[in-house]
Amino acid sequence: MNTILISGAASGIGAATAKLFHQRGWRVGLIDLNPEPLAALSAELGGAWQRALDVTDAEAVTAAVREFADTHDGHLRLLFNCAGILRFGRFEDISLAEHNRIIAINVQGVLNCCYAALPYLKRTPGAQVLNMGSASGLYGVPQMASYSASKFAVRGLTEALELEWRELGIRVADLMPPFVRTPMVASQTFEPPVLRRLGVTLVAEDIARAAWRQAQSGGVHRPIGAMFRAMYWSGQLSPPAINRWVMAWLSR
Repeated sequence: MNTILISGAASGIGAATAKLFHQRGWRVGLIDLNPEPLAALSAELGGAWQRALDVTDAEAVTAAVREFADTHDGHLRLLFNCAGILRFGRFEDISLAEHNRIIAINVQGVLNCCYAALPYLKRTPGAQVLNMGSASGLYGVPQMASYSASKFAVRGLTEALELEWRELGIRVADLMPPFVRTPMVASQTFEPPVLRRLGVTLVAEDIARAAWRQAQSGGVHRPIGAMFRAMYWSGQLSPPAINRWVMAWLSR
């Protein structure tokens, strides 16, 4: 039986992914900070396993991952680290507490979930970790400084664990979309220039489908969207100065 445990599952990309994998016969586990929408999604998915918790709470994460895996003979096929927060704005206009919270959830939360899940992933043939990266992990994005930094960290962790956990039979990858039409993006009160220039053409279901494809395939980074795929692959071949010039132009 294929199992997937999703953090940040109550809305947006996490919820869309949970619905898609459930429709395709997977046993779905749901983790999120917000209990009401989490419970509603669980009910929609026929009583899917769910726990309301903060992914920065390592003890709570460890207990929840153990409980979900124990309901499936100690196995976990796929961990999807989708929990994350975002704040647009000039660096100095965002409080230090908010900057720290972005790093804590987007980076520490991923570390906590990976650490807690490792024993169960090791027992499961074809196990995989999928992290929610971002196009902002390719080059630092103005007015998204701490979020961009957090996604650089996710990218580095993904690359390191992909090499380190190969010998354990665990694949590690990330999804790298540009802006996605989700409640998190819609709730922002500041619009950075890069958002105005690139627009928001993706929806949560697009990312869920990319997660499904990644679960069936290899590779480390999966850039999403035609425009960003072109930027990503050209960025692999271009000198860093070219990437910096492109970001400066997009952020005018």
